[in-house]
Amino acid sequence: MSETYKENNFEKILRGRKSIREYDETAKISKKEMEDILSETVLAPSSANMQPWRFIVVESDEGKAKLRPLIRFNTRQNDTSAAMILIFGDLQCYELSEDIFGAAVAAGKMPQEVKDQQMSTLIPHYKSLSRQEMIEVVKIDSSLAAMQLMLVARSHGYDTTPMSGFEADQLAETFDLDPERYEPIMIVSIGKANETGYSSIRLPISKIANWK
Repeated sequence: MSETYKENNFEKILRGRKSIREYDETAKISKKEMEDILSETVLAPSSANMQPWRFIVVESDEGKAKLRPLIRFNTRQNDTSAAMILIFGDLQCYELSEDIFGAAVAAGKMPQEVKDQQMSTLIPHYKSLSRQEMIEVVKIDSSLAAMQLMLVARSHGYDTTPMSGFEADQLAETFDLDPERYEPIMIVSIGKANETGYSSIRLPISKIANWK
């Protein structure tokens, strides 16, 4: 278990999460702790365990200055947070399948014959998908990682806000990624809250779920 956990009560983590728009500008997150947070984030599930999420942690003044013109009405989060985490989906994530399945075999988690069967089936399948179909796959998987990131951040004593209000057509290229390969999914600000955040209401289950 990470020694940096501040909260282990899942109910407090879950119910205490609020979207924060202003952070304590003096509160920073070390690279080591951010690596811990991301390592716990990527325990999220993904289709065929392809792990298509890719992260850019924007924490420097220079990085935030590049990001600021692209985030519309979210500049307060950018200016005060410890970091803005850009989440992209890799449309060619299957290129790392050998790394994933090879490591699983080496760790004794997967027999070699299962790996061979997976590789021979999955790689042609992913390559056959249209660009739009692949975007839908990586959006779902990367959104699972984004939600996990926000809960993990709470366990480390930090707050977050998910953001979709940004110039998606410019984000990848601005941060030196190939826009044909990396699909922007979400930006998550992270830091120590400098406000209480807003409590919100959820619809009752009777309005959103049915039993058959």
